[in-house]
Amino acid sequence: MIKKVLIANRGEIAVRIIRSCREMGVATVAVFSSADRQALHVRFADEAYPIGPALPAESYLNSDKLVEVALRSGADAVHPGYGFLAENQGFAERCSAAGVTLVGPSAEAIGEMGDKTAARKTMRKAGVPVIPGTDEDVEDGEAARIAASVGYPVLVKAAKGGGGKGMRIVKGKEDLEEALRAARSEALSAFGDSSVFIEKFVEEPRHVEFQILADTQGNVVHLGERECSVQRRHQKLIEESPSCVLDESLRAAMGQAAVKAAEAVAYSNAGTIEFIVDKHRRFYFLEMNTRLQVEHPVTEMRTGLDLVKEQVRIASGAPLPFSQEEIRFRGASIECRISAEDPNENFMPSTGLVTRLTEPGGPGVRLDSGFYRGYEVPVYYDPMVAKLVVWADTRDEAIERMKRALTEFDIGGIKTTIPFHLQALEDERFLSGNYTTAFVDGMADDRTTEPDNSHIAAAFATVLTHEARKSPLRRVKSANAGSGSSPWKRFGLREGLRKELTRH
Repeated sequence: MIKKVLIANRGEIAVRIIRSCREMGVATVAVFSSADRQALHVRFADEAYPIGPALPAESYLNSDKLVEVALRSGADAVHPGYGFLAENQGFAERCSAAGVTLVGPSAEAIGEMGDKTAARKTMRKAGVPVIPGTDEDVEDGEAARIAASVGYPVLVKAAKGGGGKGMRIVKGKEDLEEALRAARSEALSAFGDSSVFIEKFVEEPRHVEFQILADTQGNVVHLGERECSVQRRHQKLIEESPSCVLDESLRAAMGQAAVKAAEAVAYSNAGTIEFIVDKHRRFYFLEMNTRLQVEHPVTEMRTGLDLVKEQVRIASGAPLPFSQEEIRFRGASIECRISAEDPNENFMPSTGLVTRLTEPGGPGVRLDSGFYRGYEVPVYYDPMVAKLVVWADTRDEAIERMKRALTEFDIGGIKTTIPFHLQALEDERFLSGNYTTAFVDGMADDRTTEPDNSHIAAAFATVLTHEARKSPLRRVKSANAGSGSSPWKRFGLREGLRKELTRH
């Protein structure tokens, strides 16, 4: 059994891993940059070591330094979390060469599934449906012919990496050359590789992923799906399970395909098979994330499993303790990513000192957080500061519980995406479950026309409830601070709408 784990990450995911390890009796080692000296994960770990300046390239992306600290601290394993080096084949190889166990898949599996064109070939061979397109790096001279044969609109995508970087939608041949140039440039900057490929753009898509677990003995199970279609620039904002678009037949078919995909690369540990579901409910392999996902708590809430504990056990060589038939799914779960961004200013980052904090709680509410009152949110890293997750017996109850939890969640000193989530949960498309990856763009479109009054009144009532949760001193200060502190302005509501609502 693994005895000590170095966590090669920061923030809420580092805190989350520390908690599971402590319950297992596994010692933890935190690492921190100069910007994270006072971070929560540093306080929670059994040991903590500095690894360099604030810039990720000089700290959290410095694989040699991380392996050096692992050896110096006596850690026999490294958990990479997600982001940074979590899907880096070279880092996995360095850990292996140093005799340190990576809590994750093999370097070979990371490499094969991290190369999108190689992954497409592997999935075709395994019989997993793949979006029509190329399985090789596209040369600029061949791009026009290939795009025409696939049929516009198409996607130009980076062969390495993910997260929407190096990706461009091309609606016609006149836009292809610029899309290729931009995608290559972004891919080279983000992943050090300018290779791109072309695939058919699926219109009205839903993004649905399946969580898998695989041990080193060849056993693979899936833990159900997560709907991840609420996205902005290909970055997920809200996730839920079960997905409203799947019936039992489609769910079973996609689950089997996810298991088949993992088996095709002899995968072990936790991973996620991501699919696109089109408007005709046909599904296609999108990519595999060879790591723990940000949204893994949604699956934990529905299955009762602790995925980090399962990861550590698998990395220690233990077989899966359950079969596919023994996994039980309960109720519905939703996760909202709380980021230090201003949704009224095109999600601009909002860093600074957290001056006030009231965290939500109560039945069925979970908060994975890496900050506290008095914490300085740094400018160098991903703006997500917490994940708010709820569970309930039904989807409708889960939505109401999430709205209640969001109104309790009060953060001062920085702007956050809480108002966006409150608005999204009142949107008729989300309430009905009939939404696609264009959901957030549709919210922007809705703001250009006069919405239905009853819908807006409900949304504003939620906003007022959120305001009412703040301390009496804060409310007095806001009331006396003039029009600049008005909640109408803070939440981006138009003057005409304000008058209409107050008139009623």
